Amino acid sequence: MPKNILSKKTFFDLDFKWIDDVQVNLSAVERRTVSLTKRRTVKKEYQAAWLLKSITLLDLTTLNGDDTFGKVDRLCQKALHPISLNILNSLELEEENVLVGAVCVYHNLVSHAKKQLQDKLPIAAVSTGFPAGLSSFETRKKEITNSIKAGADEIDIVINRAYVLQNDWQRLYDEVRTFKEIARDKKIKTILGVGDLETMRNVAKASLVCMMAGADFIKTSTGKEKINANLNNSLVMLRMIREFYDYSGKKIGFKPAGGISTAKSVLEFLILVYEELGNTWVDPSLLRVGASSLLIDIERQLHHFAAGRYANKEKIAMS
Repeated sequence: MPKNILSKKTFFDLDFKWIDDVQVNLSAVERRTVSLTKRRTVKKEYQAAWLLKSITLLDLTTLNGDDTFGKVDRLCQKALHPISLNILNSLELEEENVLVGAVCVYHNLVSHAKKQLQDKLPIAAVSTGFPAGLSSFETRKKEITNSIKAGADEIDIVINRAYVLQNDWQRLYDEVRTFKEIARDKKIKTILGVGDLETMRNVAKASLVCMMAGADFIKTSTGKEKINANLNNSLVMLRMIREFYDYSGKKIGFKPAGGISTAKSVLEFLILVYEELGNTWVDPSLLRVGASSLLIDIERQLHHFAAGRYANKEKIAMS
């Protein structure tokens, strides 16, 4: 079947041979990512441009046990006004041109976030038993439905990692496909929980199965695992996205999440995506970065670029 036809498909048949053939050369992965971190990063106006771009890719997130309506209110205001007017004026930028990619909250807080954002930004809901993904299948399906009814534009789903560890690719495929069928035209970001998958080969195989099953994005982590997004596991996932695209012509999005808290680190992820997949992927439709505190450091770096000095962190608070 021609690529232009394949690219319009939502679901692809589960291909066990393709899965079995997946290999990962860990030494090569590490050499590739080390070479990235040892290079001089972008500087001055180029760095400022990349950091402004990174803001538009953020899924600004709060996923804590103490989340309240007030906390979500503050998060939404920061999402709508991520950079201070003083900095924007110094950079000669309009406020409406610098917004985050989405706000990400627990599914029970979606309707409240919806009222605050008034459709100015997408809302992503974490559903399907976040973060462990171990609640009953019926409950996990209902969470998706409830999140969408509450106003969620995107659904971040959690896979059952046991299926990966047991090489039960059929059950993983069926699970993700069912979730996508329920979500219908809403984007689903499939969280692999890479820190729980034991090997990079498992990360690669799980990525491939989820893409076959209809995932619009593959996402590294919940942010609750001991190991979250890093350049190594991200590279493995990006290579699988590229392999899937070479086969199907279908572009699958990528979302690193968990532990990305500095401007320097987010630039490394963006450069990796740019070098592996090209400029087309450095866009909110295909790249998101899950983060909560990252925006503070980005704003500090932009303040330094605009004013020639760093602002104190307490001057650039989420509130």
